[in-house]
Amino acid sequence: MDQRPVEPPASPWQFPDAVNADEHGLVCVGGDLEPGTVLAAYRAGLFPMPVPTGRGRRAQPVLGWFSPDPRALIPLDGLHVSRSLQRVVGRFRITNDVAFEAVMRACGDPSRPHGWITESFVDAYTLLHRLGWAHSVEVWLDDELAGGVYGLAIGGLFAGESMFHRVTNASKVALVGLVERLNAGGFVLFDVQWLTEHLASLGAIEVPRSDYLARARAATDVTTRWS
Repeated sequence: MDQRPVEPPASPWQFPDAVNADEHGLVCVGGDLEPGTVLAAYRAGLFPMPVPTGRGRRAQPVLGWFSPDPRALIPLDGLHVSRSLQRVVGRFRITNDVAFEAVMRACGDPSRPHGWITESFVDAYTLLHRLGWAHSVEVWLDDELAGGVYGLAIGGLFAGESMFHRVTNASKVALVGLVERLNAGGFVLFDVQWLTEHLASLGAIEVPRSDYLARARAATDVTTRWS
C-alpha cells in the first residue's frame, strides 16, 4: 500500500492531557473509534483498549484511552535477533498489507488469553487500513498464514498493536520484517505500549511517558514511506 494516507474528518472529541493518566495508564473513557478520533488519540500519545466494568452478566466493557508510564519502545537499531532466529527467518515468506484483516482477527482470537480485540476494533482498524494508516506484516509457511503483526503508522511513528503466531518463531520473524521495513522507510519511533518479558527478550525498553510524548510529537512530523 503505497498511496498517501487519507486524512479523515476531525474528531468531535477532545482528549485530556496524557499526564492526567491514573496509575494504570488510563486517561479517559468514552468517545468512539472513528478514524479521526483514533488518529487524534495516537497523535496525543494515547491508544484505545476496552475497559471492563461491572461484574457477571452486567459486565459491559467501555472504551478506554491509555498512556502508560513508563512506555515501551523497540529501538529501531536495537531489535535483538538471536542466532537461532537468524537461522529460521529464511524458512518463511514475509509480506506486508496482503492480509491485514486476517492478521488482526488472528491477533484477536478469543481463545487467546487476555484478548481485547473486539469486532468494533476490527472494523475500525480495517477502515484505517483502507485509508492508508494501518498496516500489517504477514509471515507465511507453505502458503499458510503462520504469524503476523499490525499497527498504525503516523509520520515516523509506528504504533504496534498486536502480533500472533501459529508456528514457532513466526511472530518474531514478523517483527524482524517489520523493523526492516520501518528502517527502510525512514521511521524513527516504534511504540509497543507495555513492556512484556517476550518483548524485552527482543530488545524492547521502557522510557518515561514524558520522554515518549516528546518523541512521538516529533516523530509524527517525519515524512516516511511504507512500500
